[in-house]
Amino acid sequence: MNEEFSIQEVRGLEILDSRGNPTLRTCVETAISKGCADAPAGASKGTSEALELRDGGKRLSGKGTRKAVFTVENIIAPAIAGLDVRDQQKIDSTLIKLDGTEQKSRLGSNTMLTVSLAVARAAAGGLGLPLYRYLGGISPSYMPVPLLNIINGGAHAGNKLEFQEFIVAPIGADNFTDALWVGVEIYHALKEVIVGRFGKQYAAVGDEGGFAPPIEDPREALNLLVKAVESAGYALETDVVLAVDVAASQLYDSEKAVYVFMGREWSTESLVEYYTGLADEYPIRLIEDPLWESDFKGFAELQRTLARRRVIVVGDDLYTTNVSRLMQGVLNESTRGVIVKPNQVGTLTETMEFVELAKRKEQKIVVSHRSGDTEDSFIADLSIAVQSDFIKTGAPARGERTCKYNRLLEIDGELRGTIRFRGRHAFD
Repeated sequence: MNEEFSIQEVRGLEILDSRGNPTLRTCVETAISKGCADAPAGASKGTSEALELRDGGKRLSGKGTRKAVFTVENIIAPAIAGLDVRDQQKIDSTLIKLDGTEQKSRLGSNTMLTVSLAVARAAAGGLGLPLYRYLGGISPSYMPVPLLNIINGGAHAGNKLEFQEFIVAPIGADNFTDALWVGVEIYHALKEVIVGRFGKQYAAVGDEGGFAPPIEDPREALNLLVKAVESAGYALETDVVLAVDVAASQLYDSEKAVYVFMGREWSTESLVEYYTGLADEYPIRLIEDPLWESDFKGFAELQRTLARRRVIVVGDDLYTTNVSRLMQGVLNESTRGVIVKPNQVGTLTETMEFVELAKRKEQKIVVSHRSGDTEDSFIADLSIAVQSDFIKTGAPARGERTCKYNRLLEIDGELRGTIRFRGRHAFD
């Protein structure tokens, strides 16, 4: 083993996330490099996600991460000291064995994830490689389509809009950079539309940088997106298509086995009919978590129905970046796409295994942020490394969102002329 790459120090630090809550940063040092990574946190979470380690008690409403810092420095650090940062699989395997639980409840997903990602950064730095090349190879072919969540609802906002995200996907540009600027123009046009209709007080933004107008009906949100696209001078279906993240587990009443939103109860059948109507009325090409997280058969029914309308059904809470849940979805033909969130599973190795399986099973890959995030841009490089079809990292506002977009702009600039933009082909 080359001693230059052996782990010499592992340090944790309690930092702030974008909601003003504490989270964890971990740094891993070798003789020649240092890598750091932060832990994001979701507001709406799948029940099968890996679990965070929090302090409990009165301090910071129990959300403190001092226990996580202690775990990093006193339990994990001795276990991986001296290991080669280039041996990601061995280090992650050590973490998994040290934890020994299915949902990372001993060490915590936040401690394991930050160590795992920091190791990768330290290795890339030691080799003098950009992170995306270290993780994915020297010749990436594609830039992903950005899915910009510009109207926030559900757990991400304080309005009455119960669907969680309303998204524009710029598909008609020649490259990622131009596509992002299309999204930015639509975002600003939307602000003007909202201010003109509801007043300046509704120009404030939600957790992911999108606007949170005082509306309840998803059709009202979609109409606002349509108006913003047209006001910005772009054409729906040619330049831009729409997407929705329902986060339907948040709407599901498990005792009654019904969904509750807009003041009424919905069965799975009536909800499938509702989504079909939306797809007929609007250029929606992707819908995420349209049903609750264990309804693999309902997802499959909806995917079969919407496939005729060229809509991709995507699982997030359905899968939680978990290989065994993905296999269940594959057997049921539940979806055509998957959300990839490294903190849902806990290590980089497990994340890559999930992506590899999803690709083999012809699932579209959507690398995603979390609603509580930091200025860590790791997922931008990850999206290039795994050649994802899409990246979802919020509106083009707030530093924890723009840092990912800015990193992608850097990569697109570095690779211009040698890399293509997936554009409308991402939906094929």
